[in-house]
Amino acid sequence: MDWQELTDLTRGQPFVVERVRLTGSGIAVEGQFEPPQLARLSADDQVFVAAFVRAHGSIKEMERIFGVSYPTVKSRLNRIAERLDFVDTDPAPGGADVLDRLQRGEISVQQALAELERSR
Repeated sequence: MDWQELTDLTRGQPFVVERVRLTGSGIAVEGQFEPPQLARLSADDQVFVAAFVRAHGSIKEMERIFGVSYPTVKSRLNRIAERLDFVDTDPAPGGADVLDRLQRGEISVQQALAELERSR
């Protein structure tokens, strides 16, 4: 069974995978594993996301591929984006980063302490 069959079977309801077997090695791991976010999308949305990546994020190319207007592409991307959790693209600096910058003389001890305090 592939991810899409599992997603169709669950009708979009959340699910966990409790056993994973590595093909060819006979090794099995048991636990509770959530499927990847993209695997939780409908088959149509997965195709749309794959096409968007292959089009290098070009909405103009998506218009051509799917024969739809710019607002339609944007609307669908927004709808899909609402279903996905995003990685923080501007995380607080980690302790090692702050110490490296302090060691290079880029920031003062006071600045380093303030940054470390903010990241707690």
